[in-house]
Amino acid sequence: MRICIFEDNTFSNFYPLSLSRPVYELACGISTLREKMLAAYPGVSYSLQCRNYLAEIMCEENPGVEINKLPHEDTLFINGRIIAFKDLGERLKLKDDAQKVFRCGSMIAAVRLSFGTLSSINSGDLYDSLQKIAQSLPQEEVEIIKADFIWDLISFNGKEIVNDFVRLTGGRGSREGKIYDGVTFVNDDMIHIGEDSQIKPGVVIDAENGPVYIGKNVKVFPNAVIIGPAYIGDGSFIKAGATIYENTSIGKICKIGGEVEDAVILPFSNKQHSGFIGHAYLGSWVNLGADTNCSDLKNNYSTIRATVNGKEIDTGLQFLGLITGDHSKTAINTMFNTGTFVGFSSNIFGSGFPDKYIPSFSWGGSDGFTEYEINKSIQAAEKVLNRRKVEMTPAAVKLFHDIFNLTKDERTNRT
Repeated sequence: MRICIFEDNTFSNFYPLSLSRPVYELACGISTLREKMLAAYPGVSYSLQCRNYLAEIMCEENPGVEINKLPHEDTLFINGRIIAFKDLGERLKLKDDAQKVFRCGSMIAAVRLSFGTLSSINSGDLYDSLQKIAQSLPQEEVEIIKADFIWDLISFNGKEIVNDFVRLTGGRGSREGKIYDGVTFVNDDMIHIGEDSQIKPGVVIDAENGPVYIGKNVKVFPNAVIIGPAYIGDGSFIKAGATIYENTSIGKICKIGGEVEDAVILPFSNKQHSGFIGHAYLGSWVNLGADTNCSDLKNNYSTIRATVNGKEIDTGLQFLGLITGDHSKTAINTMFNTGTFVGFSSNIFGSGFPDKYIPSFSWGGSDGFTEYEINKSIQAAEKVLNRRKVEMTPAAVKLFHDIFNLTKDERTNRT
């Protein structure tokens, strides 16, 4: 048997991050949701299902992996918003001949199907087909950790850093990089430093309350403080004097300064200068200007409301900061209110607090917004990618156009 990781119909609950990637490509802890699932089934063959407009970029980024093609063998279909744990393979058994639906409340967590049943499915409507087939199959309720909204990935991030650290290191750190004199380690058995990384004088790495995983070729400049649980991805820079508080994940090739707490920052994003970001989720290719700050706690300590799918809902959270999609930028001294969502490829500038919901391809701030022209957006992105020696491929250009068209009504209906 093989597995197939699919998206269900809640993908828009993870906007704006899921505008440019399937939900299972989002990170939580040290790894993506997909990587966690594959780790639970070591060596298994797998394929991926996603929304049609994402298929071309996914094929480009995953050579050799079947995208949006039905398997030709018995298959366990797994919901891509599961946050996998080490015994997922025991709860959702792969090697079993019986067809079955695994449910977690109202969510279809997984469906195990024979090839004979698969032959009757339309690959273009996979999730709809799974829902229909599920009605006639035996059901099993399972306890599964899952994400329902983008902020769940922030809430679970600290625990997932711990889980991924244990999976990747066996629960014991090591130091393979260059450690300069004057570095302070607290609970160094729970600190992993990858090869060719450099930890400069005056740095404090505190793993007393959770592990710290620093990847390869990372540079941590003097007097920075990193408090675990924390993860710093390969090739990233932590600027001098930066403070990285607990429950923070920073992807590969990022530059981070100032103060960061309870945040997920995807690869190739920069927050180089002073300013606070907390209980936040930043996409890739994001750049926050100097002294960009977000509030993550209301002055009256009430729960935070956020706009999801055009409706304002109560998140039930006391802490929630900035959520921003890929390729968005802020000017110096930009301020964001609690629970602010910024879409894909937007530019935010000016004094005061901008709207708490900013559609993709927006240009402006508290004084109002105009539409960011698609060609100018692509030209800016190409320059940014070239700085990292990354090619702006035709598939990437198509993705910009697809997201621009997909989100046009949001900009048109802006009040």
